[in-house]
Amino acid sequence: MDGKASFAFLAITAYDLEPQAPGLAKRKAQTSTIYSSIVHTPKGLIIMGTAVITGGGTGLGKELAKQLSDKGYDILLVGRREQPLKETVQSILASGGHATYDIMDVRSRTEIEQTLSTWGSRDIELLVHNAGVGYFGPLESSTDEEMVATFETNVFGPIRLTKAMIEAVPHRAFTVINVISTAGLRGKKNETLYAASKFALRGFGESLQKEYEGSQIRIVNAFMGGMNTPFWDESDHVEDPSRFRSPAEVAKMIVSQYAETEAIIIESKK
Repeated sequence: MDGKASFAFLAITAYDLEPQAPGLAKRKAQTSTIYSSIVHTPKGLIIMGTAVITGGGTGLGKELAKQLSDKGYDILLVGRREQPLKETVQSILASGGHATYDIMDVRSRTEIEQTLSTWGSRDIELLVHNAGVGYFGPLESSTDEEMVATFETNVFGPIRLTKAMIEAVPHRAFTVINVISTAGLRGKKNETLYAASKFALRGFGESLQKEYEGSQIRIVNAFMGGMNTPFWDESDHVEDPSRFRSPAEVAKMIVSQYAETEAIIIESKK
């Protein structure tokens, strides 16, 4: 190498994949100070562009961050809770990768705008919409607050963030991965709101695939069955999440396939 530094940025918007309480906290977007623009990692890899992953502090988002870092991406985690984001960043740094995080609520248009304004000229190559929430049970027992929270996180957040990214870098090549779940392929009992939101995200992704066909912008829809993640910690909808695939297993499948296909389907192991 000629010794010149170049920015390689993997932005991961980190949202915790877990059932959410109604209500949104108003706060300013906060930005961590851990960032590196070095060309080579201690692993000897050449840094690629930036990957942005929502929900990168725990579960699948965390595993995607670690495995994409191993591929040479510089990681940026974005999410609501600082501690899991910080821990994931520290884990990546300890293994020789590069990572940072931003505190941002994907449900807030203001926070999305504020956060993107700090990214400047970073070379974003990958945007992973991994953040998600779920409320389960009969439709008649659901609340309006749960419905709004579900669609704000699972649908409106990804739409707003994708739109803002395209507007910010209209002529740059990058890939968007929508983490949808198999609830976006078929309806399921007691998952009315969740499945409806995932079908909406699927329609968004498939329409964008047509809209940007032949361009440098790629859209990939990833459908996976249940995983053994903190998503189920506050829910009795699944009796034994341990029977599901691990986040590391699912992340490996996504990382190995996203560059070659527009749809990834990963059914539950059991």
